[in-house]
Amino acid sequence: MGGYEWVFGIIAVVVLIAVIVLGKKGVFIVPQAKVAIIERLGKFQKVAQSGVNFVNPLWSKPKIINTEDYTPNRFLLDLAEKYVDLPSQEVITKDNVNVNVDSVIYYQIMDPVKAVYEIRGLDKGIELLAVTTTRNVIGELTLDETLTSRDTINKRLRKVLDDATDKWGVRVGRIELKNIETQGEVEDAMRKQMQAERNKRATILDAEGKKQAMILEAEGRKEVVIMAAEAKKEALICEAVGESQAIKLVFDAIKESQPTKEVLTLKYFEAMKEIADGKSTKIFMPYEASQLLSSVGAIKEMISKK
Repeated sequence: MGGYEWVFGIIAVVVLIAVIVLGKKGVFIVPQAKVAIIERLGKFQKVAQSGVNFVNPLWSKPKIINTEDYTPNRFLLDLAEKYVDLPSQEVITKDNVNVNVDSVIYYQIMDPVKAVYEIRGLDKGIELLAVTTTRNVIGELTLDETLTSRDTINKRLRKVLDDATDKWGVRVGRIELKNIETQGEVEDAMRKQMQAERNKRATILDAEGKKQAMILEAEGRKEVVIMAAEAKKEALICEAVGESQAIKLVFDAIKESQPTKEVLTLKYFEAMKEIADGKSTKIFMPYEASQLLSSVGAIKEMISKK
C-alpha cells in the first residue's frame, strides 16, 4: 500500500498543478474601455467586456488582436476614439492645380466583431480609404473652392468615410484638413489675384464713397430749396391772414360807426386821390363814380353849413 500512496500523491500534485494552471488561464480580466474576442475551437464565441471574465481554457481562448504586441494587450481591442494622422499627399483639383493636403481622421469602433473579422488591419484600411476619398472629393472642386470650403470638404469626407466604414463596425466622428499647400507658381498667381481683388475692392469703395457724397450733396440742396419754399409759403400765409384780419377790423369799425352816405363819399374821393398820385398813366373809374359825383353838391352844401 505504501507504493500506491506515493503514486496517488504524485497524481494529486499533478492534478492540483493542472487545476491552478487551468484556473489561471480561465480567468480573463479586461480593462476599462476595452474588449476581447473569445473564440471556441477557432470560431467566435463571445465578446469579453471590461471586468472579470471566465473562459474554459480547454477549448476557448481570446483571439490575438495586435499581432506585433507580445504583452497581454495583444488580446485587447480599444473602444476609445482614436485618430489616424494621414501623411501629406498630392491632389489635383478640378482646374488641374496640384496641391498638397494632409489631414487627420477621428474614428471609434462601435462593433468589435465586425472590426476584427470584416477587415484585417483596420488603421491601415481607414488610412488608404481616406486618401482615396480625399482625392475624389477635392478632384471635383476648383482651387478657389478647395481653399475656401474646408468645412464643406470635411463634411463630405466624413460622410463618405462613415458610410464606407460602417461594414467594419466603425463610426468616423470627423476629419480635419490640417494644411492645403500650393506650389510656387500657383502661390505667385494667387498673390497677384489677391492683390488685384484688393485693388478692385478699393476702387469700388472709392467710387461708392464719391457716389454717396454726390447723393448727400444733392439731397442737401433739395432740402434747402424745400425749406426756403416752405418759409416763403408760411410768410405769404401769415401776410394774407394779417391782411384779412386788418380788413375785417376796418369793416367792423365802419359797421359799428354807421357812417352816412356823405362820409363814404369823402372816403371814396380820398382813395381816388391816392390812386391818382400813383405811377399809373391810366386810371379806370368805376361805374359807381358817376353816381357819387352827383353827391358833390350835397357834400359842398354840408361843408358850407358847418
